[in-house]
Amino acid sequence: MKFCRVDQLKLINLLKDRNVSIEGNILKIIDTSDSPEFIEYITESINRDKSNRRKRLQITKAIQENNKELVEFREENERITNELRVALKESDIAKTLAENAKINAETDLDIIQRKKQSELTGIIVKYALWMICGVGLISTGLFAISLYTGRETQLIASTWSNLFGILLTNAFSIVGTIMGIKYGSDSEKNK
Repeated sequence: MKFCRVDQLKLINLLKDRNVSIEGNILKIIDTSDSPEFIEYITESINRDKSNRRKRLQITKAIQENNKELVEFREENERITNELRVALKESDIAKTLAENAKINAETDLDIIQRKKQSELTGIIVKYALWMICGVGLISTGLFAISLYTGRETQLIASTWSNLFGILLTNAFSIVGTIMGIKYGSDSEKNK
């Protein structure tokens, strides 16, 4: 490829004035045989092109190195994110298991408390009935002995009548209280 003298001077002036020259593989095919000044321009342009290519190559290598680091960081970030997701799922599972264990323990405790309350209620009712029966039998026995021996029975008869009324009232009171407690605790659980 050959440039006329006018174009050669324009290119030389462009390099001097604005520091702009031709770049690339086109420099290899330009004919420089007729002008030593243009030979100097082409030599300068080739040297500048080599220098610019080296700079671009260094920049490209630096960008590739940075991209490699960014890819490694992204992969590490994804790995950590996945580990966090797994840990959160395990944490949720552990939390659910703990809540279920707590509910089971509370249910077991409630069952044990109800069983103990039922046993205690049965014992209280049993002893109350034995005491009522015992006092009733003793007072009836004393009343019968008084009648049989012919002693004064008016005082014993009114005492015996009052005693049976009190025992009967207390028996119903105890049983009613126990049934009320049972009913109240059952209705609280149903709510």
